[in-house]
Amino acid sequence: MRCLLSLVLALGIASQAYGEDLRVYAAAAVRSPLLILAADYEAKTGNTVVVVFDTAGATVERFRADPNATLLITTDAVLSQRESSGALKGGVRNQLGTTDAGIAVPPGSPKPDISSAATLKAALLAAQRIAFSDPARGATVGTHFMTVIETLGIKDEVLKKAVIAPDGVETMRLVLDRTADLGISQTSEIVQANPDALVGPFPREFSLATTFSLWYPVSISPAAIDFVTLIASPASRARLKTEGFR
Repeated sequence: MRCLLSLVLALGIASQAYGEDLRVYAAAAVRSPLLILAADYEAKTGNTVVVVFDTAGATVERFRADPNATLLITTDAVLSQRESSGALKGGVRNQLGTTDAGIAVPPGSPKPDISSAATLKAALLAAQRIAFSDPARGATVGTHFMTVIETLGIKDEVLKKAVIAPDGVETMRLVLDRTADLGISQTSEIVQANPDALVGPFPREFSLATTFSLWYPVSISPAAIDFVTLIASPASRARLKTEGFR
């Protein structure tokens, strides 16, 4: 019992098992580390964590539509917008980490030069199929990519060969399946799918750094607070770093 208590305290989980169901809505960028943390938490407490992943924009709307929702993980920008509009009230925000918009190729494929606007343009024009997440569903990188190709003057050419995915996880599945020659996604999503697929971030003039945060109402249960403590712990932040965050 003493050893078990020490392990629980070391993980920042001080409560006993509650048999409680926690519903977490999260952007796909944190999928891999969050699923691992949820499994660890379930094993230690006996509680259940149900995680629903989606784009940054869709995630917050699904959270708001669920009266039993517990925690929300999405971008700082989305949270600020919803707090300013009053759509999210009486909550606590905890920053988790920042990741960059990047480009992926199927592992083993040649990695194009994307170090400048000119080389990025050439790489996009050379690719036969380009996958990215749906801007209409609130995809952060997908929305940014539309601005990039419009600025480069190749929007029509790129959209003719675009494969629109519902989120970044599906974008990377298309890349790993070789359904797409290039994938546009968060660096974290690329690294979590397969580190060998990462080409790199967008060139400086088109760079996009996105900070993700955990948001939760002040009225959540002690069991939910325990999960928050685990997610925000130094060990969990170290895990996020290995999964493409900084």
